[in-house]
Amino acid sequence: MNSVKKTRDGLFGSGKFYKNALSIAVPIMLQQLIQSMVSLVDNFMVSGLGDVAMSGVNVAGQILFVFMVYVNTICMAGGIFMTQYFGADDENGMGQAFRFKLVMGMLAFIPYYLVCMVYPRQILSLMVIGNSQADMILDQAVSYMGILFYVGLPMTISVCIASSLRDMGKVRIPLVITVAATLINTCLNWGLIYGHLGAPAYGVKGAAYATVIARYMEFIAFIVVYIVIKPDFRFKMTEFFRIDGKLFGTMLKKGALMLFCEMVWVLSETMTTAIYNGRGGADVVSGMASGFAIANLFFVAFSGIYSATGVIIGKTLGTGKLEEARTQKKWILSGAAVLGIIMTFVGFGTTLVVPVVFGRLSDSAVDICRSMVVLLSFFMPVWVIMNAQQAIARAGGDTAMGMYTDAFITILVMLPMLFVLARYTNVGPVTMYFVIKLLDLVKVVIFHIWLRKGRWLKNLTVPQAA
Repeated sequence: MNSVKKTRDGLFGSGKFYKNALSIAVPIMLQQLIQSMVSLVDNFMVSGLGDVAMSGVNVAGQILFVFMVYVNTICMAGGIFMTQYFGADDENGMGQAFRFKLVMGMLAFIPYYLVCMVYPRQILSLMVIGNSQADMILDQAVSYMGILFYVGLPMTISVCIASSLRDMGKVRIPLVITVAATLINTCLNWGLIYGHLGAPAYGVKGAAYATVIARYMEFIAFIVVYIVIKPDFRFKMTEFFRIDGKLFGTMLKKGALMLFCEMVWVLSETMTTAIYNGRGGADVVSGMASGFAIANLFFVAFSGIYSATGVIIGKTLGTGKLEEARTQKKWILSGAAVLGIIMTFVGFGTTLVVPVVFGRLSDSAVDICRSMVVLLSFFMPVWVIMNAQQAIARAGGDTAMGMYTDAFITILVMLPMLFVLARYTNVGPVTMYFVIKLLDLVKVVIFHIWLRKGRWLKNLTVPQAA
């Protein structure tokens, strides 16, 4: 009896528990890793066109980044309910969660259209205020953005289907499809950027064309999967508007808090990037972007730990096993700490590829890139734990934690600190990034205290007390 209690009260769970977690996390991490490696190859190809071309692609890519964060956040909000309804074996509830993802995801098309097709230069110019080569960078960015608009619809539907499959623990199908699409994207980049295999040399536009073609092929593959395997969340098109208004409202309420939190984060990252970009010329823009491109190789830990946590905790809560979920929380956070330390050393190792992949950029850009990779590696334990903490809270519908802690610290502390550093100091972009990210240590402590109160321990598949 004592041995059983000791196991349940320990910091770490059993090997079986972590094997189950890894069976969910590893395919997702592998998918992200391959995508990141292909993205790195894409950046390598674009970097051959010079600092200005690479800067233009990455400035335009920031818009797609904001759009995809919105779509992914909506899918995470719907996923809170999807995983719990999956645990409760409620197909109607799962279908409602899927409808929520689709409806809310498509609402982003009006602002996305305006940014990409109506006011691209005006909006993108905000990303390079003060940059000495702003006009040349914007010429490249606008041409790239006009083409990239066409990936919006197919990517939204693909993400909704892929995320729903992962919410059910079906991680291999999204892995295979996404890997195939990213490999196709790379091959098309090779042909369309430089004009190989008889294709015209489109330069920056070639990279955009490659992305559009690959994402439409990915979209077709997910539609085929949706029709053929008939997942539990599937519904007929004629049933699209059979929406449970009360449940949709509950999802919207939870999702609104998540969306507010994530949009504050992504907008703060965009503003931060814009300020960094104004600290020099194209070398700063391309150097910082290159650093993050390499860092994506070890950032895969975030999606893995977040998805595995959401599925495990959400399914446990959906079956009403609240105390078991509390124990799993402790095991997940301990495992996240270990994973974060491991990824720090992985990050240090990736500095070896900097001169290989981005050697054709200027020396200044390469130095900035290497410094950023080292800095980002140091923060990995903190960020992996933060992702696990957020996933635990959201799995039980506690989306307030992120809003009151993450978003408010960002708005009230981080952004004023950033503007002070930009206005009254001459520190470089890497140092500036380090100073503001120290606030994440404070967030981890607050998240820890918040989770101990147990507000996230809720079974959302049953009516909640008023």
